[in-house]
Amino acid sequence: MNAVRNPSRRDFLKTGAIVGGGLVVAFVVPGAKRFAMAQETAAAAAAAPFAPNAFLRIGSDDSVTVLLAHSEMGQGIWTALPMLIAEELDADWSKIKVEHAPAGQPYAHSAFGMQMTGGSTSTWSEFDRYRQAGAAARAMLMQAAATRLNVPLSELRTEKGEVVAGQQRLSYGALADEAGKLAAPDPKSLTLKDPKDWKIIGKPTLRLDTPEKITGRAQFGMDVQFDGLLTAMVARAPVFGGKAKSFDAAAAKAVPGVRNVVQVPSGVAVVADHYWAAKLGRDALKIDWDPGPNAALDTAALRSEFAKLATMPGTVAVQAGDAAAAMAEAAKTVEAEYAVPYLAHAPMEPLNCTVKIDADKCEIWTGTQFQTVDQQVASKITGLKPEQIFIHTTFLGGGFGRRATPVSDFVSEAVEVAKAAKAPVKTVWSREDDVRGGYYRPAYVQRAKVGLGADGLPVAWQQVMVGQSITAGTPFEPFTVKNGIDGTSVEGVADSPYVLGTPAHRVDLHSPKTGIPVLWWRSVGHSYNGFVMESLVDELAHAAGKEPLEYRRALLKDHPRHLAALNLAAEKFGWSKPLAQGRGCGIAVHESFGSYVAQAAEVSVENGAIKVHRVVCAIDCGPVVNPQTVAAQMESGIAFGLGAALHSKLTFKDGRVQESNYHDYRVLRMNEMPAVEVFIVPSTEKMGGVGEPGTPPIAPAVANAVFALTGQRLRELPLQLAPAKA
Repeated sequence: MNAVRNPSRRDFLKTGAIVGGGLVVAFVVPGAKRFAMAQETAAAAAAAPFAPNAFLRIGSDDSVTVLLAHSEMGQGIWTALPMLIAEELDADWSKIKVEHAPAGQPYAHSAFGMQMTGGSTSTWSEFDRYRQAGAAARAMLMQAAATRLNVPLSELRTEKGEVVAGQQRLSYGALADEAGKLAAPDPKSLTLKDPKDWKIIGKPTLRLDTPEKITGRAQFGMDVQFDGLLTAMVARAPVFGGKAKSFDAAAAKAVPGVRNVVQVPSGVAVVADHYWAAKLGRDALKIDWDPGPNAALDTAALRSEFAKLATMPGTVAVQAGDAAAAMAEAAKTVEAEYAVPYLAHAPMEPLNCTVKIDADKCEIWTGTQFQTVDQQVASKITGLKPEQIFIHTTFLGGGFGRRATPVSDFVSEAVEVAKAAKAPVKTVWSREDDVRGGYYRPAYVQRAKVGLGADGLPVAWQQVMVGQSITAGTPFEPFTVKNGIDGTSVEGVADSPYVLGTPAHRVDLHSPKTGIPVLWWRSVGHSYNGFVMESLVDELAHAAGKEPLEYRRALLKDHPRHLAALNLAAEKFGWSKPLAQGRGCGIAVHESFGSYVAQAAEVSVENGAIKVHRVVCAIDCGPVVNPQTVAAQMESGIAFGLGAALHSKLTFKDGRVQESNYHDYRVLRMNEMPAVEVFIVPSTEKMGGVGEPGTPPIAPAVANAVFALTGQRLRELPLQLAPAKA
């Protein structure tokens, strides 16, 4: 635990408003009601620090502070989004500071209407809004300088945080107070820079959060501490859907440091002076659990049930022609069953949330991806209005979707604990709690049958998918489930160029309910559908007697962005060059979240285990803001996906999760990380995301490499080689 800090953003903003003065600029959203709201709140920001609708502040000390509506969880937006403002502002990059914005409607996602971070959307969704904010500030500073110097605007220019008029230079800080008194310009009057004039966007830029993190100054949720703060751990039912029938708290209360034991909807909370006392107190609790309806959950049984369902027609997700008739006339058919397991998110920083409830407000400190939902659930629990719920977003020690549940489970629980304890409380999950605490990437079984024509290309495609919907029964169901099909279940299959390019095709979906809480996991449906589709295409190439890369090129001949990524990865990998003895290579390409990623992997088998030596990755994500962020996100996605490809698996027996921590729920270890090379396809196409698209291709690239090396076609994750014959 780090040293005690004052985590209050309120005090910081208050100090900045009173002492710093300067210019406050709201985001510009042409024609949107939110712009008016942002303006009003921005104007009030100086006097009301917790309703600062401003996204950009320029202090009299020349500092430029950018407020991020999104959460920095390692993906690099702490740097990428300020680059957008700095570009149009002509700011001095060395003067840029960054803060997480407080929760509020002005910070709502420009596409989704709620404050959130996820879906690889942060950069493209803010690309115009942040640049406009910078351009608006620059226009106001220019006007202030023109007035002070009594020169026409046409004689002024800006560079590196200064307005320049001939030999005279005025810093932005020197102009901030005067500029702050001007009306914000009409968004329609703003002209954004032509990309050829960009000086910051597109340039490799070091991350602004790195110094904070390597020195330990960065505040994560677990770091939050203040006088009077207690720590709680919650004993939750060992089976999902179970409840505590009764409990005996005597032994827990006897543990030194334990202050209270309270029952909350999710279980029984032990509240103590510090973590260790809370843990020992929880260990001492005696609870009689009612396991509820899921006491017999068993993943082996579910696997069998899913496989049986996969032989039956389901709800049609997409179809064209008569797939059955075309299949009967195919020259050759390929049939395969693929399966992936339930997976935990397992972020390095386990879940935690600090809550302080007063009569007129509730403050929450946490690393969250879902500020708006957090506000709403806290409001419901406390009876306070949403605007009385203040969210202090900290850095996230990994999210991957776990900190964005439809019910804000860990935030609502922490609020319940603080309310019951009648004290400020930080509720902490151990990693074991987190791995066993629910919300997982769902398991899937898929059966595919593909008919090939005389030329070896698909003429008929049938595929049945079986797995839980991650949004059914949640507030997000109306947006994601159409005609019984959860779009996140079939993404990467129902819209696959391989399927849609086959004259006769049909994809069916079964969405069984199991009682296991499921959720989006990095790259969502693409995380498993990329594995299935790119492994399956490799099978088709083999059945057709074609070279895998050339086979893909033939299938994707009308998809230039797929091809560009595929060709660049193959070229940089040296696909046509022979490998060293005992090495195999595989390739995969997949589109997700608007980006196209190809990866080639080089593997060997050592002591019966798969070893990945090298991965070459190529991405077309459209215009690039920070190439270093793109490269880092590809490397991160590969590491994340490789852990799942080689190791990760969550199992249930008698309703209980069997795994608990990194020793038995393996993620990729440092000594297993392959050499990774990332190349970016030059592109002016529509911008896509980079946080998630790096994950889907790695499992099939490795599986295909294993097949090339060993002849074993591995159709289930994690990849496991057959035992060597004696």
